[in-house]
Amino acid sequence: MDSLRIYYLVAAGTAVALGAYGLLRRKPKDAADLERERRTWLDGIGRITDGTVIDVHELPVGDAHHSTVFLIYKYDVAGVSYECSQDVTYLRQWINLHSCRLGLPTSVKYDPHNPGNSLVVSESWMGLRQ
Repeated sequence: MDSLRIYYLVAAGTAVALGAYGLLRRKPKDAADLERERRTWLDGIGRITDGTVIDVHELPVGDAHHSTVFLIYKYDVAGVSYECSQDVTYLRQWINLHSCRLGLPTSVKYDPHNPGNSLVVSESWMGLRQ
């Protein structure tokens, strides 16, 4: 009889623990949240260097009114040349895409420990010289 009570207590404890885990676990972050956190982090720790806009590439996404916009740019850090792109779809209100042309000078914020991690535009910083 005592062993049966122990099994019931273990089962009840497991059910409570699983229920608490299900209620309290954090939702996984989506890609937009991760990108926003990356931009905020680079705003805080990034160093600034000169760069050049190479192209603005717009990819249609099935719907005629929506598209993904990439800003393609290059810059040099410590003698190494980097060519990167940034998805600026959600930052369009800060950018005049028609003035972004080949050879437009820009400032680039980059991670000093990983210079390939960079940005040109964020919610609180603009590197484009328009």
